[in-house]
Amino acid sequence: MAPSTNTHKTGQTRYRAIELYLRTLVEAAGPGDPLPSEAELCERFSVSRMTVRQALQELTNDGLVERRRGQGTFVAHRPVHRHPGVFLSFTEEMNRRGMQATSRLLSAGLDDPRRSETLDLGLAPDSQVVRVVRVRLADGVPVALEDAALVPELGWVLDEDLGGGSLHGALAGRGTVATRATGTITARLARASETELLDLTPQSALLVELRILFDQEGQVFERTETRYVADRYVIDVVHTHP
Repeated sequence: MAPSTNTHKTGQTRYRAIELYLRTLVEAAGPGDPLPSEAELCERFSVSRMTVRQALQELTNDGLVERRRGQGTFVAHRPVHRHPGVFLSFTEEMNRRGMQATSRLLSAGLDDPRRSETLDLGLAPDSQVVRVVRVRLADGVPVALEDAALVPELGWVLDEDLGGGSLHGALAGRGTVATRATGTITARLARASETELLDLTPQSALLVELRILFDQEGQVFERTETRYVADRYVIDVVHTHP
């Protein structure tokens, strides 16, 4: 038997009441702060979990909260915006926004190049690359997973502080300055290993940027794939009519 109009309106009113209550909490809280659990909301508003989840989904769709499996619901971190046409390292980007850029170094060393890296870096046969893989964080929040491949002549950079320092800062200090980059941006869902490293829920979206970097002499020296968390990093664009 179909529910009456009054019953439908009552359920809708309760769902809206929960949504408004949560929005008030989000406005007063800081990024990463926990919100009441589903069970607490069910008890507070005398509703089913379905009604609570409907309200939470509205806030999730608006990018206001993050729901982490087995942990709960948290106030979402405000996304970092990258301005169009600006070429900066991750550390430079965060510094300009008054945020602290840090890295969690996953691996660093000489490695066999992938075919695409050999072609893009113009490597000789049997050459290796200097590979640096890091999780990039802004104010302690994982924003991206970065896989950088550099030409073997820059192997000395492995002696630098790649966890606490800036890779491009170290390169510039020894005369290799990134002055131009070309690249592409695609999108896909995060893999299981990436969700763990970036503290994501399953099926989260990533923006995957491929950058090929050139130094002040116009020589290519780095090919980097960076996988940004889509709701924590936004790339602004400007369109003009020709």
